[in-house]
Amino acid sequence: MSAPQKKSPLLPMAAGCIAGGIEATAVWPMEFIKTQLQLQSKAKGAKPPYTGMIGGLTYTVQTTGFLSLYRGLAPTLIGSIPKAGIRFGLNAVIKDKLRDKDGKLTMGKNFIAGLGAGVSEALIIVAPVETVKTKCIETNAPFVEGLKHIIKTEGIGGVYQGAAATALKQGSNQGLRFMWFNKYKDIVTNHGEKEMTPLLGL
Repeated sequence: MSAPQKKSPLLPMAAGCIAGGIEATAVWPMEFIKTQLQLQSKAKGAKPPYTGMIGGLTYTVQTTGFLSLYRGLAPTLIGSIPKAGIRFGLNAVIKDKLRDKDGKLTMGKNFIAGLGAGVSEALIIVAPVETVKTKCIETNAPFVEGLKHIIKTEGIGGVYQGAAATALKQGSNQGLRFMWFNKYKDIVTNHGEKEMTPLLGL
């Protein structure tokens, strides 16, 4: 049995970029309020204007308008779009390298492919962008100003605070995600004999 022809990683990379942008935009208001709640918990003496997600969303819309819920989204999009592209594109590359002569992958190899993609996205994108994103929200500054502030006060190493923990989290997360998704895909498509519909892919 001949091995299947290797596919270009550009298609999963492009699909990942699009999906990453949509995902980031959809969940950003909740991420914004979550960060605000974390910053409020660090403030001493001041009574927070809200203590929960619904209260935070309501308070923000009433006081500063709906669009203010998307403050700080730009750096997240800058990170989320290439992050998802790296995740899916690199996962496809690693999977092709790990296939056996029949083009098959074990669950362990799918985990390794996801692990490699997750660690790479963490070190290249997630760790620095998350650090700058939090600083932007804290100081109400644009992305470039937040980046300049971190480099000026903490040096370039400040951008990579917590990078090791982030890499461990992203690597294990994506490893397990891709491993079980591919197992699920094999089950619902009967190992490729049936078509994988978008609904099943959800």
